Amino acid sequence: MKQTKKLPALFLTFLRIGAFTFGGGYAMIPLIQREITEKRKWLREEDLLDIIAIAESTPGPIAINTATFVGYRICGFTGALCATLGVVLPSFLILLAVSALLRIFAEVRPLVYAFSGIRAGVLALIVRALWSMYKQCPKGALAYFLMGASFLCAGVFSFPVLPVLIGCALFGLVFTLVKERREKR
Repeated sequence: MKQTKKLPALFLTFLRIGAFTFGGGYAMIPLIQREITEKRKWLREEDLLDIIAIAESTPGPIAINTATFVGYRICGFTGALCATLGVVLPSFLILLAVSALLRIFAEVRPLVYAFSGIRAGVLALIVRALWSMYKQCPKGALAYFLMGASFLCAGVFSFPVLPVLIGCALFGLVFTLVKERREKR
């Protein structure tokens, strides 16, 4: 099959995977494996395992990364675009529909109360994640200083988060390099 003729099949394959897989990106991997290597034989098992390893180690959701890399390997840039759109489109349409319904029913009292409860639950999950990250974070004067300065910059003074993170990384890098240089003397 010529490369461009694979594009509709690539799109529909990932559309189906995106629409009927529940449980997150890792739940999609067996379906991707079955469709891409066994059923359609577009890639070998080893190639797909390499793609999954790369998709897992790059930023972003593993399902989207995997779809993008698989599409690129099969049909280049256009294949990457088709596979990515296919896997993302079902979630996008579902969220769009839910969002429209929420606007319609935004004043319904039971829903308002339910979402208040959901927000409280989400806050609890965020605090739990924060606590887990805190336990793994190195403790010390520098760590506490950077944590406090970051909170003030981003939380109180509304600086953009990305420059704050870059600043923290640079500060930590410089501090560590200076510390190592002093220890070598």
